[in-house]
Amino acid sequence: MDLRFNTSLAAGYKSGSQIARVLTEDWLSHNMYCPVCGESVLQRAEANAPVKDYVCQHCQSQYELKSKHSVSDVFSQSVADGVYDTMIHRISSLDNPSFFFMHYDRYEVNNLIIVPKCFFTPKVIDKRKPLPPTARRAGWVGCNILLGDIPDTAKIPIIHHGQVRRTEDVVREYNRVYALQAKTLEGRGWLMDVLQCVERLDKCFTLRQIYAFATELSLKHPNNHHIHDKIRQQLQDLRDKGVLEFKGRGLYQKVERTL
Repeated sequence: MDLRFNTSLAAGYKSGSQIARVLTEDWLSHNMYCPVCGESVLQRAEANAPVKDYVCQHCQSQYELKSKHSVSDVFSQSVADGVYDTMIHRISSLDNPSFFFMHYDRYEVNNLIIVPKCFFTPKVIDKRKPLPPTARRAGWVGCNILLGDIPDTAKIPIIHHGQVRRTEDVVREYNRVYALQAKTLEGRGWLMDVLQCVERLDKCFTLRQIYAFATELSLKHPNNHHIHDKIRQQLQDLRDKGVLEFKGRGLYQKVERTL
C-alpha cells in the first residue's frame, strides 16, 4: 500500500477542498481493499450516489470516505457530512455504508480507520442549521457525524501513525466487530449505549458497576422498563461475540484489541 497521493491530479484545481477531495478519493480507489471480504479493489460508486462513495464488487459492501488534514491519530468528535434527510433515510432503512475516516499530511495518509455501518443510528447524526438566504444553496440542511458518540471498539485502525496493518488482521477485526450488529435501529442503539458504558469501566468490572449506568440508559431508552435485564442481555451478546469474557460471580473482563 503506497501512502502517498498522486499530486499530479491536483493540476487545474485552485480550491483546497477540491484538491483534497480529488487526491484522497483517488488514493482510496487505488490502494484500499474491502474490509469485509478482503477484495483487493473498491470501485467508485456511480456519480451522485447518495451517502455512498465506493462499492465492493465481490460482496456489494458500501463505503463512504471522510478525510481531514491532520497529523493526529485522535479523530474529531464531529465530522461534517452531506444532506441530513438523505443520511437519516439511509440509516433508517439499514442500507447505509460503512465509513472510512482519514487523516493525511504532506500529501500522504498517516491514519485511517473504518467504522462498520451497524454503529450508525440517528442519535449520532447531528442536524445542522439551514444555510441562510444569502447563501448559494439557501435553505440547504446538512449534518455532522458525531464520531465521538460512537464506541472506540467500532473504530478499527487500518493505518496507524503511518504504519499499515495486515489486511487479514483488519478483515478479521472488522467481521468480529460487525458480528455485533442488530437487525433494528433500537437494537443498534442498545449496542452502542451499553458498549460505551463498558468502555468507561476498567478492564475488569462487575455487574454492579455496569448497573450504575441504569439511570443514564433509562433516559436514553424511556420506553424500556427492564433496564437491568436489557443490560445483562447486551453483556451476554458482547461475551458471545468475543468482546467480553465472563469470569464468573458477576465479573467481566474486556478482550484487548491488538494493533
